[in-house]
Amino acid sequence: MATKYVICLTEKERYELDSMVKMGKTSGRVILLALALLFCDISPEGRGAKTNAQISKELNLSERTIEKLKKRFMEGGIEVALKRKKRPTSPLTLKFDESFQAKLFGLASSAPPAGRARWTVRLLAEKLVELGIATKGISHMTVQRFLKKGSLK
Repeated sequence: MATKYVICLTEKERYELDSMVKMGKTSGRVILLALALLFCDISPEGRGAKTNAQISKELNLSERTIEKLKKRFMEGGIEVALKRKKRPTSPLTLKFDESFQAKLFGLASSAPPAGRARWTVRLLAEKLVELGIATKGISHMTVQRFLKKGSLK
């Protein structure tokens, strides 16, 4: 893979990366990436620039990872290069909100279906699907957790 980005670290940057590697107080991933940046340094005071293939073999990283690391460093500096990018949204979406909980409590407080003495969590789950309040995949354990969280037993 052809190298697009050439890294030439300043004395301050080199010191910061060296201290991260030697102190060992950060995560292993950050230390590994800091080492990769140090190996990429072409300045005379650096550790001697190595090719992406050499760094890849020595640190057990892919060449693509090293190239992306160099790109992030050139565009944003050390902080951007070593830290993971924050997701704009959470990977977990809220499936049930307060209105669902209110409808569930209302249903659980109502009279049970004919031929039953009381509501069971399985019956509640089935009725929620039947009424269109919840999707077909709702688990009876989800209903139980909502009831427990709301202190409705």
